[in-house]
Amino acid sequence: MSLALTQPPSRYGVLLVNLGTPDAPTAKAVRAYLKEFLSDTRVVEIPPFLWSIILNGIILPIRSPKVAKAYAEIWEDGDSPLRAITQRQSLALKASIESQLGEDIHVDYAMTYGKPSIQSRIDDMMARGIDKIAVLPLYPQYSATTTAAVFDKLNRHLATIRNLPEIRFLKHYYERDDYIAALASSIAKYREEHGTADKLIFSFHGIPKRCVNKGDPYYEHCKATAHNTAKKLGLKDEQWMMTFQSRFGAEEWLQPYTDKTLESLAKSGVKTIQVVCPAFAADCLETLEEISQENADIFKEAGGDHLGYIPALNDSAEHIAVLTQLAKSQLVNW
Repeated sequence: MSLALTQPPSRYGVLLVNLGTPDAPTAKAVRAYLKEFLSDTRVVEIPPFLWSIILNGIILPIRSPKVAKAYAEIWEDGDSPLRAITQRQSLALKASIESQLGEDIHVDYAMTYGKPSIQSRIDDMMARGIDKIAVLPLYPQYSATTTAAVFDKLNRHLATIRNLPEIRFLKHYYERDDYIAALASSIAKYREEHGTADKLIFSFHGIPKRCVNKGDPYYEHCKATAHNTAKKLGLKDEQWMMTFQSRFGAEEWLQPYTDKTLESLAKSGVKTIQVVCPAFAADCLETLEEISQENADIFKEAGGDHLGYIPALNDSAEHIAVLTQLAKSQLVNW
């Protein structure tokens, strides 16, 4: 596909955006990160004054040390896996785009919360003379709690800029055939190496049920992702399930819950489980610690033999090919 670039290639930029990470696996760093994350009204829809009291007086003092300990379990080479993988994705995407165009396109990455910030990356691109920026949130399934939070952060910063760059913003990509093919391929390759488990679980990050009741399409996007991937793999209905993980607080979230499902399956006699987490474009705390360690222990303690976690697409060749097509779809005829 020809991009038909209308400006010199150096004028174009692509910004990958993921959720975020603390700067270090310490209670202090985690507290700063969680405060920014959980203060976003897209993430927590509780009146700000009331929530500020709960957040600062109860949640941050209690959760920060616990979450820091979990981060310490997965921290590698002085950085969090999420940030390291997202950086590798940006470098691989740049190389892929350049190989297809034969020209330089600036590609970078940012985090919605924490560093590097969306604001700093936009400023850097503009300082380089880039005035056409394609923003690609790394969330295949849209939710107001994730993708829309990226849009909000971006727009708040753009509101401070007098001479605005042109922006194109990707809403979702769960429905793309190449994305589904990449997911199915990753599962098939894992099974070729590790064998096939009794059950395959598609575990998506959860959101409060009321968000869906108010019109958030996330549940339908997740359902389509799981169904289409299972169909691509040729799985029967009884061979796979869709669940939701990472719930927080007392209210009802999307169900079935991953941890409760694993416990129930083990007690019913299921001995081996494989879990894939399609909502995550890069491995992070929720996959490497919550699924691979915490939920694996829950499954074993309930009577299961083994839980195998199928890694996120990360910077695999198949994933970079998908991201390349996404970037090109935003840059075409600009």
